[in-house]
Amino acid sequence: MSDQSTDLFFNQTGLDRGQVENTVKETLNGCDDGELFLEYRMSEALAFDDGRLKAANFDTTQGFGLRAVAGEATGYAHASELTEAALKRASDAVQVVKKGYAGTMAAGPTPTNTKLYTDSNPLGGETFQAKVSLLEQIDAYARAKDPRVRQVSASMAGEWQSIEIMRADGRVVRDVRPLVRLNVSVVVGDGDRQESGSYGVGGREGYSAFIRPESWQANVDEALRQAIVNLDAVPAPAGEMDVVLGPGWPGILLHEAIGHGLEGDFNRKKTSAFAGLLGERVASPGVTVVDDGTIAGRRGSLSIDDEGTPTSSTVLIEDGILKGYMQDRMNARLMGMAPTGNGRRESFAHQPMPRMTNTYMLGGDKDPGEILSSVKNGLYAVNFGGGQVDITSGKFVFSCTEAYMIENGKIGAPVKGATLIGNGPDCLTKVSMIGNDMKLDPGIGTCGKAGQGVPVGVGQPTLRLNGLTIGGTAA
Repeated sequence: MSDQSTDLFFNQTGLDRGQVENTVKETLNGCDDGELFLEYRMSEALAFDDGRLKAANFDTTQGFGLRAVAGEATGYAHASELTEAALKRASDAVQVVKKGYAGTMAAGPTPTNTKLYTDSNPLGGETFQAKVSLLEQIDAYARAKDPRVRQVSASMAGEWQSIEIMRADGRVVRDVRPLVRLNVSVVVGDGDRQESGSYGVGGREGYSAFIRPESWQANVDEALRQAIVNLDAVPAPAGEMDVVLGPGWPGILLHEAIGHGLEGDFNRKKTSAFAGLLGERVASPGVTVVDDGTIAGRRGSLSIDDEGTPTSSTVLIEDGILKGYMQDRMNARLMGMAPTGNGRRESFAHQPMPRMTNTYMLGGDKDPGEILSSVKNGLYAVNFGGGQVDITSGKFVFSCTEAYMIENGKIGAPVKGATLIGNGPDCLTKVSMIGNDMKLDPGIGTCGKAGQGVPVGVGQPTLRLNGLTIGGTAA
């Protein structure tokens, strides 16, 4: 990371680096782990709706989080005031956790020189007026494409996060993280019926890749296509049937129904449906799932996690066998495993915990057309909206925002109101065909856990699952 972060946290705040190092060392003496997390973040969000700019926000936040870990107990204090007095008050608060405890400070992460994204601030490129003009163009383009368009919503958001992590031995790691996102939503109508479609893109880079006309116009075209498809959709039937999941964004089902259950904290506490199953078959042969935070420029990628551990490509399930969990430092230590670079936090005001980065299933050897033609009667789910998952049982309910009936091996009528109902671990055993078309989502995922949201990526190839329960709206 550049020296700019050092200026932010010390020169510009008046903090004395030597004094801060001494405070951190004193605070963590006798603890098993801990760190000082310093953060400076600039963010913006513009929203265009009903033909005019509805919101334009720009924010700058800074602060620190001080953590002391003793056994399974954690002391954590944070403040937006970057002063030595605030740090001293935080130190007094978190040291309570080590009273009567004498631990040995865990060795710090081994650093690398890997950089997965640029240090450039995406907020410092295009002017405010240029961004507003882009949103106006998106609105005009969508309305001109089809007379049935009744509403267009477009938004763009960006942030630039600079972090510094200091450990008890004075070692420091730094990272600068850009992140942008562009979203389009279109509502079309025919008489009294209205349906919507949406599409978004993003990643850890500047806006330039996403605001070229050929890029944003393709986004609008895709949102409009989804809306028009839904305008012609018929109520979905209910019952058990074979399901084909499309590639890319449908990996959100994998993320929610399976991914969370493979995070270290749930398995250490034995509240996951996968707890105690390392080395056992948990999925059909051919199913390989990885969490990879090392893919350059991706929304879920990080050069280092929020504890300073370099991210990695972690094999979770290999050929159907459970191989590992996603770990932060504390849960890895308590489970006798190695950290995997999955310790993440929303901001300085939050404690780190095991979280996913980019989680996806590897491709297989089947042509997607062959997979579809193998299903006599079933459902082809292409896009998903919200869902609910119970980590302990693995049960999930997911709503489809774009789905079609499969009739005699061919894609049939679009349907609306379809939900997939099942159990995550059981769902993995129902995978019978894996496509050769694995792809990642376009860069729009945000994952929620324990009140914290972090950017993530998902992905998968076309999949056939035998005998899932479908909730429908057909009479």
